[in-house]
Amino acid sequence: MLRASRPDRAARAVLRLVNMAQRAASADGMSLRRQREVWRIVALAMGRRPPVLRVIERTIDGPGGPIALRVFVPTRAQSRRPAFLWCHGGGFIVGGLDTGDSICRHVALAADCITIAVRYRLAPEHDLRACREDFLAALEWVAGNGAEFGIDTTRLAIGGDSAGGNISAAVAQEALRRGGPALRLQVLAYPATDLVKEFPSLVENAHGYFLTLDTIEQIKRQLGNRIEVGDDPWLSPSHSRDLRGLPPALIVSAGFDPIRDDGLDYGERLRAAGVPVELLHYAGQFHGFLNFDAVIDASRDALQRIGDALAAAFRDDAAVDRTVEIADVPAAQPSALTGTVSEVLSTTRFTWIALERYADTFLGLLAPRTTRATRHMLRPLFAPARLVRHTVARRIDRLAAHQTHPRP
Repeated sequence: MLRASRPDRAARAVLRLVNMAQRAASADGMSLRRQREVWRIVALAMGRRPPVLRVIERTIDGPGGPIALRVFVPTRAQSRRPAFLWCHGGGFIVGGLDTGDSICRHVALAADCITIAVRYRLAPEHDLRACREDFLAALEWVAGNGAEFGIDTTRLAIGGDSAGGNISAAVAQEALRRGGPALRLQVLAYPATDLVKEFPSLVENAHGYFLTLDTIEQIKRQLGNRIEVGDDPWLSPSHSRDLRGLPPALIVSAGFDPIRDDGLDYGERLRAAGVPVELLHYAGQFHGFLNFDAVIDASRDALQRIGDALAAAFRDDAAVDRTVEIADVPAAQPSALTGTVSEVLSTTRFTWIALERYADTFLGLLAPRTTRATRHMLRPLFAPARLVRHTVARRIDRLAAHQTHPRP
């Protein structure tokens, strides 16, 4: 099922407020600097950011200057761990270490691996080749120097979301062409692998689902002539003539995503070339949902499945080639009153959580030490409210998963 009859319940609650905010403040009237800061705040507020043992900030030399890395060490270990490098999304123009922070923390814990977020050079200040040059340089640096972080450099994987999925797919191809570093898995979350072709989902999901056609057109205007040669496989990985021998792929797709069909098409191309693909298709979700794990259960589900797939790849388990579709549990047709009450509860819950998390995020950025102390003191007072929210969530947030390829 390419797209559910409507977005999942939690997704609907998020989209209601997102659409209100987008109508109130058009991105066209917002400076690029402001766009970057807004997405950073949204990602920090809407991601749960679970605690890990240690977070290390490191800068390495890159082809165009310093490259910032953020290394997440999940727990103590007696032996070297595998590593997963994450390439953030943001249309090549926004995003950074903070926007991938929650995702990296979850994956590090779920896969029991060291996860590394990479800050690459953004467009339009830099050419679109710069971002993939930086990510490739970071991968090669980790392959050669990762032991200082306790990394087993024979067990590496890469991944990214949206634009980061594009970059990760291109770097996986280039690493193969160069004869290394060898990768156990490539994780591509709603990737943009073709910067030229327009797929049917672009029209089907043009408006109202977080990433809109207007936003895509605005990104293209900001990129200017940066994508004039978008049919180059280094920029559009799906244009590669030979995909054989690439590492197995885990692809995450969303039904209400304008670039949904791009990722699905690339998955089919990989399978046709003999590359195992595990496709996780969330028919009721929207582009970017992984960054909303504080309020969307499907995001938490996807992050856990990504971690499980990485753990299996690092164990040398046989690569999986299947499609799993995940969406809200089908419910009996509710009465009009029951349906309305359910929608109100879901929206109220999201608004409640969002206000709390945005307030906490802003305070944390302004006064981190004071905020940590205040948060610790107030935790007992907020416990009853959180219990009510969790009880509501258990009643309204339920996912069903079933395999559709190959037929079980």
